[in-house]
Amino acid sequence: MPQPPNMANMLKQVQKMQADMEAAQASLANETVEASAGGGMVTVKMTGDLQLKELTIDPDAVDPEDVEMLQDMVQAAVNEAIRAAQELAATKMSGLTGGLDLGSLGLPGL
Repeated sequence: MPQPPNMANMLKQVQKMQADMEAAQASLANETVEASAGGGMVTVKMTGDLQLKELTIDPDAVDPEDVEMLQDMVQAAVNEAIRAAQELAATKMSGLTGGLDLGSLGLPGL
């Protein structure tokens, strides 16, 4: 007859994984990604926890006759920085869970 899982051991493993994930999430605040648009005319630096830290606009990108182009470049750079930060976070978290989708197991917040 198969042995039932050791619930105390499983709970310890889940608690350790949760603590490791919280530490990884906290460390994301200290990591920065950078993205640019318009050939570097607009540059964005964002933390791994999606905080915009720096937005740089080259003065040559400012054309009063074409504000929409500048808006598009800012939007593209910010969106790329968000994508890069999310990819960084996913990479850090997947290493801790082995790629498991813990939300589907009824363990949200892990």
